[in-house]
Amino acid sequence: MEQDLSDKRKEYSKNYIDFNSVPSNPISLFSSWFNEVSQSKLIDEPYAMNISTLEKNGFPKNRIVLLREFNEEGFVFYTNYNSQKGQAIAHNPKVCLSFFWDKLERQVIITGEAEKISAEKSDDYFNKRPFESRLGALVSNQSEAIDFDYDLDENVKILQEKFTETEIKRPENWGGYLIRPYQIEFWQGRPSRLHDRIRYSKKGSNWNKERLSP
Repeated sequence: MEQDLSDKRKEYSKNYIDFNSVPSNPISLFSSWFNEVSQSKLIDEPYAMNISTLEKNGFPKNRIVLLREFNEEGFVFYTNYNSQKGQAIAHNPKVCLSFFWDKLERQVIITGEAEKISAEKSDDYFNKRPFESRLGALVSNQSEAIDFDYDLDENVKILQEKFTETEIKRPENWGGYLIRPYQIEFWQGRPSRLHDRIRYSKKGSNWNKERLSP
């Protein structure tokens, strides 16, 4: 079945980038944008981000993960290291993150390299997770094929009877990644598709910035 979407349009006009006052450090700009998004009641999960990896078969793959920390070093998320994304990162640590905050007509694209964070930091985060989420990390062999009638909920109940909250330890194959960025692009939707774009590129310990054509 064919569906023609060529007449679907949205005019972007909510904001703009003041190129004369953008900071020299992209993390500062990201922090400012993220705070605006976090305070907005229009976006349910401002920390939801797409991560693109290059699989062993040569194809890229995208999926949504949750940003759990960002600082001058980069951007942190957590996952099962044996998952498809974990295996892809082990094969090729070059990744791309992207945020699309549609209600504010903004997008951020981050290119960088992924590395595992320390076991201690992963432990700290794991122990802050809800009890049920920690049980889920034990039950799920993420990305592995399972039977259609495999009862995940039943296995969680079994673990609930087996462990107390203080007894559950972080599995060694579960933890965080830090994405160290070397390029960050900010996009602000503008009328007539004349969008505002600015790209920061890492040069040693410094950042260079340039405006991009829409």
